Amino acid sequence: MTFCIITHVNHGYQNNLFYAYSPYVREMNIWLKNVDKLIVVAPLNLKHKTAIDEFYLESNINFKKVAAFNFLNVMNVFKTLFQLPNIIINIYSAMLHSDHIHLRCPGNMGLLGCIIQLFFPSKKKTAKYAGNWDLKAKQPLSYRIQKWILNNTFITKNMTVLVYGEWENSSKNIKPFFTASYYGVDAVEIPKKDFDSVINFIFVGSLTSGKNPLYAIQLIEKLHGMSFNVTLSIFGNGLEFDKLNDYIQKNQLSTFISLFGNKNKDEIKLAYQKSHFVVLPSKSEGWPKVLAEGMFWKCLPIATKVSCIPNMLDNGQRGILLTMDLEKDSDEIKNILLNEILYQEKIQNAVNWSRKYTLDYFEAEIKKLVI
Repeated sequence: MTFCIITHVNHGYQNNLFYAYSPYVREMNIWLKNVDKLIVVAPLNLKHKTAIDEFYLESNINFKKVAAFNFLNVMNVFKTLFQLPNIIINIYSAMLHSDHIHLRCPGNMGLLGCIIQLFFPSKKKTAKYAGNWDLKAKQPLSYRIQKWILNNTFITKNMTVLVYGEWENSSKNIKPFFTASYYGVDAVEIPKKDFDSVINFIFVGSLTSGKNPLYAIQLIEKLHGMSFNVTLSIFGNGLEFDKLNDYIQKNQLSTFISLFGNKNKDEIKLAYQKSHFVVLPSKSEGWPKVLAEGMFWKCLPIATKVSCIPNMLDNGQRGILLTMDLEKDSDEIKNILLNEILYQEKIQNAVNWSRKYTLDYFEAEIKKLVI
């Protein structure tokens, strides 16, 4: 079977192997266990492999390089108009020569893929919608168009769309799904985490305004001001790195808040195991893997009420839902820090839930979709 992937994810090529952002590649490597040939249509503009990149296990890839594009300003609009014919031809060709079409949404490539797949109604198709599927959410027009096409069974045929959470007004195309990071054998017992000494918080993700890492810093700053012995370890990189570093230095927070940049999955796993809480004050999410990973390693999640997060946290029974009001949120965390019995109850609920969603389960479900 020939399987084609249409994605906006940036790729690179090194030592005769293609690589891209690790979480994406690790997932795709699971899909590819069930295919014979692979076609990838994506940008190929990464120059150097970093700690957050990973190689495809499949070495025989028919890679169709296309330009990354956007419509963010007038110059880019005109530039994109010249690039579109080549991109469309490559997507159409890949779909034409494939048995299974797989779209990665939302994104600009995903939008084109959603439109072009309409010309292949008889082919088997899947789409992974990694963003917030809430049909009522305020999102960019391109995202709403993708959701409308994927949700419309009149024009979109033979499609299974994997989304995070269960939502009203979803068609039979839509399948609530999940993602996973660890196998069942990884679920070793973690020693009890108490509040007798330092209480460790962790933030993992891109350092962008959308992920709100500054709010995570301000929360820990507030708790430290309440005389709690707390630390915050921030893993990731992005446009906000210098801004966050300046804030930490200006407010003399470096004794208990640290920026570590990008680290590999083993280093992140060790950091989870040493932490009591994982913080994600994000403005928008799909299925935030960092929360599920943290819960797997006994980190109580602290996160915003977006997408399927309230469901992941069972509306607060296995975590803390942020209001994005610094006073209210810090008081809510304070109440947990003063009630270790409640913390232990919530963290056990979190561990029990997250350890159901293993890679073993994930691989079995993916196999059903591909074969």
